[in-house]
Amino acid sequence: MPETRTDLPTYADLHADATALLSRWTPTSPAAALARDRTLELLSAGPVAMSRAHRAGHVTASALVLNHTGARVLLCLHGKFRKWVQLGGHCEPGDPTLAAAALREAGEESGIAGLTVDPEPIDVDIHPVACQGGSLHYDVRYAVLAPPGATERVSDESEALGWFPPDRLPEPLADGTVQLVAPALAALARRAAG
Repeated sequence: MPETRTDLPTYADLHADATALLSRWTPTSPAAALARDRTLELLSAGPVAMSRAHRAGHVTASALVLNHTGARVLLCLHGKFRKWVQLGGHCEPGDPTLAAAALREAGEESGIAGLTVDPEPIDVDIHPVACQGGSLHYDVRYAVLAPPGATERVSDESEALGWFPPDRLPEPLADGTVQLVAPALAALARRAAG
């Protein structure tokens, strides 16, 4: 009889977090509300919806990184589609929450230590990708704050990293990235006030 491993990480906790979070989240725009509802429909497939193996689409987590004053945002020139975009990507089985997945991705892709994530999403977006020969990313997006004096390091996934004023983002810019600026700055202001 084959041995069953029960110590392997699964997406069950992350799926439960995503479902609870998005069920109570107040969207930041009408488009985000629609994307949230469609993401909740996807999550009805169960924990597999968190995995890139789910061909119909899967939940991802990304982060718009702000410097400690909010005067600059960190974007990467994505190596595959050659556009400037926020940091982020696929969830991993060991990620306990979507916010933790976004924070992990931001740290891996920026090389910056000491990043902090605002636990409330700033956007949800659905877009086509080439995963598994063609799929959809149901991307839950967060504001992430870099510490003073943060120094970035380009990862294998990026051609370049750059800090830009929020009102002067670079071109070519990925669709949906600009819509993250206002809610990310609002999250930073709430954090400063609290």
